[in-house]
Amino acid sequence: MRVLVTRPAHSATRTAQRLRDMGHEPLLLPLRQPLHDSAAALAALATTSGAIAVTSAEAIRVLSALGEQLHPHLARPLFAVGETTAEEARSLGFRSVASSQGNGRDLADLIAAEKPGTLLYLAGTPRAETLEGRLRELGIHFSVAECYRMQPAVPDPAEIDAIFANGYPDAILFYSRQTAVDFFRMPEFLSAGPEHSRSRLLCLSETVAQAIPTALKKSVEISPMADEKSLLSLLRRL
Repeated sequence: MRVLVTRPAHSATRTAQRLRDMGHEPLLLPLRQPLHDSAAALAALATTSGAIAVTSAEAIRVLSALGEQLHPHLARPLFAVGETTAEEARSLGFRSVASSQGNGRDLADLIAAEKPGTLLYLAGTPRAETLEGRLRELGIHFSVAECYRMQPAVPDPAEIDAIFANGYPDAILFYSRQTAVDFFRMPEFLSAGPEHSRSRLLCLSETVAQAIPTALKKSVEISPMADEKSLLSLLRRL
């Protein structure tokens, strides 16, 4: 199948190779790009203690830029959404890492079960506040440090033309709610007419799927777990 990947370029490259290994043709259309703020992450680490929470591997990439300044914090417990993000944290040197297989609410429940005391959430913007909302419900004290921003990426018109020259993709992968919103605002989508309705719209979570236009809900498929392995497994379903 021709599969469109809408995630940021550095992540999309790895996804593209996974798709090729599965026998599919990847089409890359990054709609967001990260802007890291390592100084904000370092300041937050320096003024807190206890556990750390992350809902995206992007936060781990921010920490990777800290080098030796991160070493004093590697013994702190780290809670992550998804095993992929957890593995990146372990690769960076964190020694106590736990992951949830759902969304931010599931991560909050995992954190509550571990009774970590205070918590630092290394977050991005824009974001769904599912983790924060559930932490408040559970009465867990936490602080938030926004250490990266997902900025709009402006695709080259020639790049878009090349992707859609042979018709709409067989499947489109959506990893975030904001990216889905960005995609369905594209003029190329708005002018495509009924052709786009034949694409399978594969979403990482229910939150992401909420951004799909109502008229296309019948084409939506939601990953059984909020990780890429589960998302790509949908491609095996006919």
